[in-house]
Amino acid sequence: MKKYYLILGSLQAVTAIGAIPAGIGYLSDTTGRVMGASPELLANSPLDSFLLPGLFLLIVNGLANLGAAIFSFFRNRYAGHAGLILGVTLALWIVIQIWWISLSSVLQPLFFLIGIVNTWLGWKIFRASGT
Repeated sequence: MKKYYLILGSLQAVTAIGAIPAGIGYLSDTTGRVMGASPELLANSPLDSFLLPGLFLLIVNGLANLGAAIFSFFRNRYAGHAGLILGVTLALWIVIQIWWISLSSVLQPLFFLIGIVNTWLGWKIFRASGT
């Protein structure tokens, strides 16, 4: 079980390390140009700026995953809960992103896979902890 916590924490840390600077970048310029995106990318979505994606990246995929990684590394009793919830959230984030802006980066399937693995590990830890 110890290895599940380590793998989960590592994946959560990688997610946070990628999401925090991206979230800050999109919040610093909600047109997306600083991050190499354009407002036209959002044409098929209900959004008109990168404000909400930036907030989501920073808070949920970034800071929440950073906190969850700490839970996982210290084998906190809520590590499984956090892994399960944040894994599902990450996978859904990617599905919605591809639906709205299409498949535009190799990172999208990679982070979808990370979300699925986080969900599975979170479920395994959750079930083993009995909480």
